Amino acid sequence: MLKRIETGEVELGMFIHKLEGSWFSHPFWKSRFLLEDPVLLGKLHDSAVPAVIIDTERSRRAANDQANRPGAKEVPAVLKRGARRAAARATGATAADRAAELRSVAPRTMVQEFGLANRVADKGQRAISRAFLEARLGKTIAPSAVEPVVDDIFASIQRNAHAFNGLMRCKRDSEFVYRHALAVCALMISLARTMKLSPDEIRLAGMAGLLIDVGVGLLPVPLSSTGDFRDIAPEVLREHVILGSELLVASGLPDPVVQACLQHHERIDGTGYPYAMPGETIGLLARMAAICDTYDQLVDDTGGHPALDPAAAIERMAEPDSGLDPDLLARFTETVGIHPIGSVVELESGRLAMVVAQDESDPTRPRVRAFWSKAQQTALPPSDIALANYFGEDRIVARADLAALVPGEFAPLRERLFTGACGG
Repeated sequence: MLKRIETGEVELGMFIHKLEGSWFSHPFWKSRFLLEDPVLLGKLHDSAVPAVIIDTERSRRAANDQANRPGAKEVPAVLKRGARRAAARATGATAADRAAELRSVAPRTMVQEFGLANRVADKGQRAISRAFLEARLGKTIAPSAVEPVVDDIFASIQRNAHAFNGLMRCKRDSEFVYRHALAVCALMISLARTMKLSPDEIRLAGMAGLLIDVGVGLLPVPLSSTGDFRDIAPEVLREHVILGSELLVASGLPDPVVQACLQHHERIDGTGYPYAMPGETIGLLARMAAICDTYDQLVDDTGGHPALDPAAAIERMAEPDSGLDPDLLARFTETVGIHPIGSVVELESGRLAMVVAQDESDPTRPRVRAFWSKAQQTALPPSDIALANYFGEDRIVARADLAALVPGEFAPLRERLFTGACGG
């Protein structure tokens, strides 16, 4: 018999039939299994899964089995509590191991890093949502609340330069304002690494990316149900940089982070706000944030906003009237690749494919996942192609026009393609 219970009520020996919510909310790659590992139980309890469907007939509980035997006695409550404490100690020990794993910088492949990047994103979203909520309630932001998020993302990017950014590019099920904060943080860290800034400067860049839009929650208007602030009237939205920077000053955040929040909508041609500052009078982190913030908003297609293909977004940002620092934009392009993850390209073979990983030795030939036949106008079984190792049998010939070639909304397919390519 199937029964729905709260996640906190799950115990060892239960057969999990279904985990409610998106798969991004939990640490498991399968939804049906017998839960016998205290480590997995701890992961489930720590996850954002709202509820669980269990199969009572397939569950195996030692206590119930013992109680149903002839002559069995009730297990004393003190022993039950002792067993729970023992399980908690086991879970606690592995929690420290899991935290250490997230801070490791040992190199990993895209597939290996995907699971860790997903955990970092989930943990970071919870921390940022709490910080932004406290800001809306008039409280300051404790630096200690956001520093671990930056460190976790920094470590993920050191393990694999593209996994976390790729995940944030394709992940769609979390509230826009928090997903955007994590994405800009990761892009800032990646850009700072490309620029060979010091580790302390890289962390400041990440913190700036995380907090540049904290003032949105302080505006005198409600956010949409998705947290997407792009629909707020421009004359109202522009106040978020003042409100956010004032909050960060009161919170004791470093001056470069405050400056980035205040100036990330300034443009080097003097057309930005709030002070129409020109050129290099705009701080370095603010000029970096302007690029990372603009890019993520251009490629995000949630909330009914049409999105640009990542490669098309780079082209748009390179136009002379963008007001973005051209030298930093060149470094950003180097960072995300000529064909950024999530880009859809047309291959010489007539197939459409999505870029799912970069090749560090040859940025012009990334790893792609083919999914569509242009000639037959039909879906193909997804297949991964490492173009750098394909020995000239196929190559990228153009950027694909999805609107003309693939019917329906592409975003859900993008998420499935990326997840499948990373072993999810």
